[in-house]
Amino acid sequence: MALRNLPWRGLVCSESVRCFEFPIRFYANKAKLRKHRPMILKRIERRAQAYPVRATIPVAKEALVTRDILFHGVSILLKSIPIMACKFCPEIFIGEQGHKIRTCWGYKHRAKNRVHEWVRGGLNDILVPVQAFHLHNMFQPVITHNQRFDFERIPAVLELCWQAGAYPNDENLSSSNWSLEAANDSVQGGESLSPRDLTSVAQQTLNAWEILRSGVEKLLLVYPVKVCKHCSEVHVGPSGHKARLCGVFKYESWRGSHFWMKATVDDLVPPKIVWSQRPKDPAVLVDEGRRFYGRVPAVLDLCSKGGALVPAKYNCMKKVKDQNLIYVYGLSGADLRPVRRNQFHLLVLQSKWNSCCIKQTRGSLYH
Repeated sequence: MALRNLPWRGLVCSESVRCFEFPIRFYANKAKLRKHRPMILKRIERRAQAYPVRATIPVAKEALVTRDILFHGVSILLKSIPIMACKFCPEIFIGEQGHKIRTCWGYKHRAKNRVHEWVRGGLNDILVPVQAFHLHNMFQPVITHNQRFDFERIPAVLELCWQAGAYPNDENLSSSNWSLEAANDSVQGGESLSPRDLTSVAQQTLNAWEILRSGVEKLLLVYPVKVCKHCSEVHVGPSGHKARLCGVFKYESWRGSHFWMKATVDDLVPPKIVWSQRPKDPAVLVDEGRRFYGRVPAVLDLCSKGGALVPAKYNCMKKVKDQNLIYVYGLSGADLRPVRRNQFHLLVLQSKWNSCCIKQTRGSLYH
């Protein structure tokens, strides 16, 4: 009987879930479980009283302020800097026209390695909205599938800051401000900015983006946040909800349950990686140079084209120090492709050999 009171490690295996171990506590009878149930509930209540942590309240307030600065700054920059979005996939490009890199998967991933069809993008394409259920209390009962319409959906960052003790205004929690496109349309005077003012706005926006991600990363060390392994659903709380909205398996359709795991800062503030165009790159990025181009977050690329100074830690992503890359024209004179400098002499010899063979076939005596 004494062995039943010790925590054993159980093993669970199924066809859809791989085997994993978890601690199990056995009780001798139900009477003993009823005896310990009030103590367990009291511990849960005491745990709820320990939150919010006082040391994280200034971090949460700063994250709320920088979030507003980030949205306002990106909205202003979009008035002067164009952005292109693919019609059939989430790919975007900061510039007048899109690239020719064949990375489009088509509608519902029905095709592969296709050329993108570009349309005009907006604010939602750069700042991807991530929403979560707004809880009344952090340690409230788990939301069931039938209760999914009883709770409001707000941005996940706002929910995390609210649970951290920074209570947003009613205007920030109203449904009219959840639409980022509406916030983008409300910004006026973005086209008439001088280059100096545009650089100042871009620098402030980049600093706000860095502070926001740093603040969210600090809050994730204290407050539990879950993300689904198979989809982008986020839940701010000690345990995920039970709303069957995943639909990762075909046989489950929309009634699939989420597979919760620990969330990171990229799940709450997605970086949205895009292709970066350097000054030495061609006007339109080609598919042959995809392994030579850099890939950076969309906000970083937008602010750098607005005149902001990019931190040195992103040089490896932008491939700034790649000085061994040059661009040459092919035999037709129309296709432009990148070549390494140590391989340039081989290309010259190959082109001379091809021209020599062509002239020999035409009957020329010149080699």
